[in-house]
Amino acid sequence: MSLLDGLREHSLVVADTGDLDAIKRYQPQDATTNPSLILKAFELPRYQEMIDRVLAESSRDENDPSRIVDQLSVAIGGQIANVIPGRISTEVSAHLSFDSQASIRKAYELIERYEKLGINRNRVLIKLASTWEGIRAAEQLEREGINCNLTLLFSDAQAQACFDAGVYLISPFVGRVSDWYQKATGKQFTPEDDPGVLFVKGICERADAGRYDTVVMGASFRTIDQVLTLAGCHRLTISPALLEQLDSMVGEVASNIQSQSVTHEPSTPLSEAAFRWQHNQDAMANEMLADGIRRFACDQQTLESLITQRLAARA
Repeated sequence: MSLLDGLREHSLVVADTGDLDAIKRYQPQDATTNPSLILKAFELPRYQEMIDRVLAESSRDENDPSRIVDQLSVAIGGQIANVIPGRISTEVSAHLSFDSQASIRKAYELIERYEKLGINRNRVLIKLASTWEGIRAAEQLEREGINCNLTLLFSDAQAQACFDAGVYLISPFVGRVSDWYQKATGKQFTPEDDPGVLFVKGICERADAGRYDTVVMGASFRTIDQVLTLAGCHRLTISPALLEQLDSMVGEVASNIQSQSVTHEPSTPLSEAAFRWQHNQDAMANEMLADGIRRFACDQQTLESLITQRLAARA
């Protein structure tokens, strides 16, 4: 049995890519995208005809590059949704990370675009940054039947606030947490003492102990050892390069998430002040959330610039 097949016995596998060929090859349950992945997909030959079509349609109706990014994200997401049995995650622009109402409006627009393609909202997860404002937006969207994926999650405070809000799914990051601690300490970590792995493992076990309905999906992996050490986490979103390694190797995979024999009643929901203070006290989380938002915003800007160039070339 391949390591990938063994992993599937313990965790639901999600493809962390916009590459349709990779998705067809590894047959994940779900797929997740972000501006960085859409930017990569923008350069793939298989998407060029679709991109030209989207640009032709947008040049007649709307020339706002940010809205064209939304059109492209949904067009690519729609193609992915047609080859997976589960859900596609599509991200709200990072520029809206601190504006709850604008994030909600953007989520409505994305859902409307998907529904025009014949893809029901129950096949879509709206991705939002795990800021206080993003979590509040998700809380309202969840009440309205629009499920959300809260990303760029680096702290216990972010996870708890998402549990409190009844968010459908959270994506705590492994690799970026490990990167920060490796740089800060100069240490090389084993999978067993890897700070990113331990962080996500702790969130999985807390979700279980608190009987929260929120799905925990480990994200941002650097190595297959990190992936395998989190076997048993509800879901794992994995890049094509790591999926290929897992699929090419044979071995046994065991669950490493401990089921909690003692459950705990949910605590009083975090107030905004408590959330901001607790998150602020975690230097790594504070830095990495800000850095992640900036990186996604930069990739969004690059996409918008490429779109503007293509539209100009068509004129």
